[in-house]
Amino acid sequence: MTITELLETVRRVELRTNRLVNDTMVGAYLSHFKGRGMDFEELREYIPGDDVRDIDWNVTHRMGRPFVKRFREERELAAVLAVDVSGSSAFGSGDRSKREYAAEVAATLALSATRNGDKVALLLFTESVELFIPPRKGRRHILRIVREMLAFTPKKRGTDIPAALAFLNHTLPRRSIVFLLTDFLHSATNPAPGFASLSPSDGERGGLRGRDVIQELGITNARHDLVCLHLHDPRESQLPDAGLLTIEDAETGEILELDSSRSAVRNRFASINEERLEQLDQSLNRTAVDTLRLNTVEPFAQTLQRFFEIRRGRRRR
Repeated sequence: MTITELLETVRRVELRTNRLVNDTMVGAYLSHFKGRGMDFEELREYIPGDDVRDIDWNVTHRMGRPFVKRFREERELAAVLAVDVSGSSAFGSGDRSKREYAAEVAATLALSATRNGDKVALLLFTESVELFIPPRKGRRHILRIVREMLAFTPKKRGTDIPAALAFLNHTLPRRSIVFLLTDFLHSATNPAPGFASLSPSDGERGGLRGRDVIQELGITNARHDLVCLHLHDPRESQLPDAGLLTIEDAETGEILELDSSRSAVRNRFASINEERLEQLDQSLNRTAVDTLRLNTVEPFAQTLQRFFEIRRGRRRR
């Protein structure tokens, strides 16, 4: 991609996501964390109905009449976009790869956060941390984030979600809202990211069985407000009838040959991947982390809006 093409793509993403934020996401973006705490705002005379716990007894004693302290809630947050840019993110059965889809989703979240007065940070990761941009505000900062999501060339191809989350847990100085955008396909749990292998044992390894993943998700959710956005391409669950296929694992380079014209092969492929998704859902449910699966060939704005509205209602109860 040339510089001109990249700038045009960034501009197109900005225009599209601006429209999505204006049309559907206003008011939907919300975290149950309200900021770092309370800032003192003023001292004024007591008015009937004020909470007696807010009375400043020292000032009341000096003035001979009751005074109360008033506080203003500090609302500012940091929204952190943790985006998986491993080898499997380059796959896409539609007109966009998962990475391009993730960039558009992340850009929408970034603009929503900015409209909400929050700073935005970016983490790009594979099997290691590839790039971290600290939280800042401003249009130029958002455009840089979009540019990096689209154009950054990662050094590695594998995936290590726990390492990425551990990095954030050690780097972020205060509670933030962390959006983890990943396909949850990695060589530790699935030998063929993007295309599940058909060997008998592979279906047993499709979820998040490793305690390190589960533990790190739980730790991150306790320290911050973690939201998992699972980017799923439907071709990862359903194999087309396309005859003989040679498939390469995008992260390990492993080669798999199969005859997709055979219904038994297609059914086996679908069965293994259905089991993988069920185990993934069970693992994520155990972490109590808010999770949304996004189909990469479908529009995401209304789905994301409904997710945040349900989430906001649940937080208020």
